[in-house]
Amino acid sequence: MAAVNVAFEAPENFGGLCPSQQRPVDLVHLATQTKGDRAVEIEILQMFARQARGCLLALASDRDTLQVKAAAQRLRNAAMAVGALRVAGAADLIETKGATIDSVASVSAAVLEAEHFILKLAR
Repeated sequence: MAAVNVAFEAPENFGGLCPSQQRPVDLVHLATQTKGDRAVEIEILQMFARQARGCLLALASDRDTLQVKAAAQRLRNAAMAVGALRVAGAADLIETKGATIDSVASVSAAVLEAEHFILKLAR
């Protein structure tokens, strides 16, 4: 009888994270967006990397608060579209709390990590 109970119990789900969400870019999310077309995935990721680099330049420059928030919002939206959740989270902090040295460094590190991941995929 114990075996029957085990078969119908909910599985233990340690943390609920799937491996694709632990990477700099959630490949499952990206594959869903591109319907599994690998060439389109690489093209979209490369466009994201270029856009992220441009947003970083805008964040690092001494611009007014509205321009910095707009750049952070563009970066967050682009990151969410490709599944770069760490980049999106770091950009969200800048959008809500402003650009500090620490927050810009956090975004820069997340973007760099995502760029390296994208370069490895594109090989």
